[in-house]
Amino acid sequence: MRPFSFHRPATPDEAIALFEAIGEGARFVAGGTTLFDLMKLDIERPRHLIDVGAIRGLDGIDADGDTLRIGALATMAAVAAHPAVLRDFPVLSESLARAASPQLRNMASVGGNLLQRTRCPYFRNGVGGAYPCNKREPGSGCAAVEGLDRGQAVLGTSAACNAVSPGDWPVALVAMDALVELRGPLGQRLLPVEEFYRLPGDTPHEEFTLRPGEMIAAVVVPKVAAGRASTYHKIRDRESFSFALASAAVALDMEGGRVRRARIALGGVATKPWRAREAERLLAGMNLDVETALDAGRAAFADARPGRHNAFKPELGARVVADALLIAVERSRA
Repeated sequence: MRPFSFHRPATPDEAIALFEAIGEGARFVAGGTTLFDLMKLDIERPRHLIDVGAIRGLDGIDADGDTLRIGALATMAAVAAHPAVLRDFPVLSESLARAASPQLRNMASVGGNLLQRTRCPYFRNGVGGAYPCNKREPGSGCAAVEGLDRGQAVLGTSAACNAVSPGDWPVALVAMDALVELRGPLGQRLLPVEEFYRLPGDTPHEEFTLRPGEMIAAVVVPKVAAGRASTYHKIRDRESFSFALASAAVALDMEGGRVRRARIALGGVATKPWRAREAERLLAGMNLDVETALDAGRAAFADARPGRHNAFKPELGARVVADALLIAVERSRA
């Protein structure tokens, strides 16, 4: 790990001012469960850390009114166990409870979780030139494209990168049309979580829609009836402390036995949290049964481009979507 300076501001404004004054090499840190790992691997090399973890008022969970507002410093465990989240948004609770380990969930912040970087083995293990990686060293190439790609993405890939987006929480937020509240030198803005993430294209190292000096202050989730008829379904190699091979966040707005509107987002299969809008359109006005659910799941993967070792993902993903839809429709009847 390389040497760095350490600052602990007391307010968001002080943190942003520090970032502006320090300039290049500054990074915000909260729980540190991702950043410190990457620093040890010599992938992240900040020269100045600005610890926002002690700032008061950024860890609250407010369920009053028309939105659920979650402060960026709230821990994954606290949000997953909050009564309003459990009642009104099981998809959010489940996406957090099924991620990482209990120790990490008790330490990691939900804001920091949005900034989690890929677990692509070529990205994490190629320091020193062992493997080329455009995320780590722009323009160096992508060893994964012609390499061992079992865990890589089949949606949203490019010739420059097929690294899968690793998170569970962002997938659930995308399904619920959540917004991320950002604060920076130019003031405050709200951005859809879906737009917070960039496709790799020719610039895989540009992963997030963040301006210099911006920090995540909160996540804002609109309250909708479909939130209660929701679930996060995840398939992985082992039952705990493992990233998704395929996952689906689903929420349903039902009218009688028919789907008025479905919300579907995919994880473990794409280069960013992936909204499956074609599958949503297919379900509108339909009675939801096993066959219809599978049709929707397969529609979600119509544009998939598997590699050499992950051709199983589209069918696995389609069945994960179908299972999630059937869980959600049962919850809509409760």
